[in-house]
Amino acid sequence: MKKLVAFIVFSTFYTVFFAQDNQTNKYNRQVFDSINPYVHDPVLAKDGDVFYVFSTGTGISVMSSKDLKTWRKEKSIFKSAPEWTKEALPGFNNDIWAPDITYYKGNYHLFYSCNALPGKPHAAIGHATNPTLNPESKDFKWTDHGKIVQSILNRDMWQAIDPNVIVDEEGMPWLAFGSFWDGIKLVKLTDDMSSLKWPQDWHSIARRPSEKELYEYSLEDSQIEAAFIYKHSNLYYLFVSFDMCCRGVNSDYKIAVGRSKTVTGPYIDKVGFPMLGGGGTVVSIGDGKKWAALGHNSVYEIEGKDYMFAHGYSIPDNGEPKLIVSEIKWDKNDWPIIDLNDRITK
Repeated sequence: MKKLVAFIVFSTFYTVFFAQDNQTNKYNRQVFDSINPYVHDPVLAKDGDVFYVFSTGTGISVMSSKDLKTWRKEKSIFKSAPEWTKEALPGFNNDIWAPDITYYKGNYHLFYSCNALPGKPHAAIGHATNPTLNPESKDFKWTDHGKIVQSILNRDMWQAIDPNVIVDEEGMPWLAFGSFWDGIKLVKLTDDMSSLKWPQDWHSIARRPSEKELYEYSLEDSQIEAAFIYKHSNLYYLFVSFDMCCRGVNSDYKIAVGRSKTVTGPYIDKVGFPMLGGGGTVVSIGDGKKWAALGHNSVYEIEGKDYMFAHGYSIPDNGEPKLIVSEIKWDKNDWPIIDLNDRITK
């Protein structure tokens, strides 16, 4: 009976989630707006004097800018679905979600999410590298290394999407990922980032809620995803997104945070609740005027200041996901303050 309930929950989520994905991907086909670009799940890297944003889209969407205000659309990374998905995720159509990118030991390492169709093996995270992000460089070439981790329908109560890499104080890389149900996971990567060191270095770091057994989780009460870990003032901050994305002006996505002295947790919110027990201090929500909701954020230090990159569902643009770049300030107790009126983007 427990397995049946779990299967129904998975199936319900598939129906909703894939409908959401189709809703999001339609924006890839619209005319690119260089000042107010559509984007979903943005992450940032810099090469030379150029910033590059990677995001959800067919083959992974890419855009570039020198000032973070005016953007240029670049070519997608994958012309067709990565070769490994043919066996691991039959039916996958190259709509790649929620990438993450980091520069590490001479290469840019890109991790990306692939979700299959309902009833198929569920999701997996892939890994690719490139020595440069400049498409004009003779060295520019993406090399795909295949999947890092996969979640299987009716086997796992965690989901292999939304990767984020953090390098700890000892120089060791960790991969955070997960969505809904049993929440956010963290696992140590090998030194070359090519595979996981598990199960010995596998950790759960956040979930909603903790009171119920896993088979009782539903779409409505386990809404957590989009982990991003950022180190500030010798503390690790775990940013996540609560509630639902991808519903245009009806979205209720929001950003929450907790922090820890160590990368593996426990992550505690501002009032002392553990994120593994359902805690998380909400630090940014829609304002009801410009933004219906926002989420799936990433955080970077740029020229001595910290900035949040996220997508928001623009009310003036009929709920299209648009890029938000906003400075993060910190209160006297080192908790982040995000003001949507203090934005670089339009």
